[in-house]
Amino acid sequence: MILAMKRIVLNFIILSLLLTSCSHKAPDVKRVPILEVEGKFLYLDQIQEIIPPNVNSKDSLQIANRFIRSWVTDVLMYENAKRNSSNQTEIEDLVEGYRKSLTIHQYHQKLIEQRLAEPSEDEIRAFYEQYSSQLILKENVIKGILLVVPTKAPNIGNVRAWVQSCNSKSLENIEKYSIQNAISYDYFGDKWMNLSEVLNKIPVQVADLASFVRTNRFVEKTDSTQHYFLRILSYNTVGQVEPYEMAKDRIINILQNKRKEDFISNFETELYDDAVKKETVTFFKKK
Repeated sequence: MILAMKRIVLNFIILSLLLTSCSHKAPDVKRVPILEVEGKFLYLDQIQEIIPPNVNSKDSLQIANRFIRSWVTDVLMYENAKRNSSNQTEIEDLVEGYRKSLTIHQYHQKLIEQRLAEPSEDEIRAFYEQYSSQLILKENVIKGILLVVPTKAPNIGNVRAWVQSCNSKSLENIEKYSIQNAISYDYFGDKWMNLSEVLNKIPVQVADLASFVRTNRFVEKTDSTQHYFLRILSYNTVGQVEPYEMAKDRIINILQNKRKEDFISNFETELYDDAVKKETVTFFKKK
C-alpha cells in the first residue's frame, strides 16, 4: 500500500508542478498534498479512503490513477464552465433558492418531530368508520396457515387433522412437527395475505378466486415431491371493505400528512401574525 502511494506521488509529480506553477494558494499543512489544480488541492488521505483494504499494489495504483484523473477532470470542467458561463447570476439564484427550500424543509421536519403527536387509536378507528366506503379491497385476502411437507413425511394423517382443526393444541403440534419434517411452514393467522400470493405456492389452478375462497376452508394438494396443506381461517373478497388491520397503516399516513399540513400552515400563520404584531415587518405607506 505504501509503495503504491509512493508510485502515485511520482506519477503525478510533473502534473502537480505544471498545474501549481501559477498558484498562490497554500495547501493544508496538516495533510499531504498530491496535486493542485485551479486552486483546489487533492490530498493523500482522500486517495487512501477510496482504496479498498487488502488490495495489491497494482490494483490500488489503478484505482488511485482513475480517481485522480476523474478528480482533476471534474475540477477543470467545473472551472472552465464557470469562466465560459453567461448565466452565473441565474445559477446562483437557483442555488440560493434550493438552499432556502432545503433549510425550511429541514426546519419543518424538526418542528414536526418535536411537536406533532402520533394519531391515537380512537382517531384511526374513527377515520376507518367514517371513510370505510372508500377503503375497498382490490384483492381477495385471507388469514390462515400453509404447511408444505415431503410426500414421504411421517404421520400425514395426524398432520391433516392438525391443519384442519387449527386450534391452539394443533398449532403447537404443527410447530413441533415442522421443525424436523416441514419444507416450509407459514402461519399468517394474525395478518392478512393476498389469496393469489398464497395460491402461487400451491400446485392449484383457480379461475374464480372469490368463489374459491368462499367454498374452501381446507385445501390439500400433492405433486411428485411435496404435500401441501392450506387452512383458511378467515377471508374477505374483492369489493368488500378493507379489514381494519390492513387499512390501519395507510390511515396513519393519511392522518399524519394531514396533521403536518395543518401544523405547518398554522405555524406559518402564527409566525407572520407575530412578526406584524411586534413590528418586525415594516410596511411602507404609499405616497
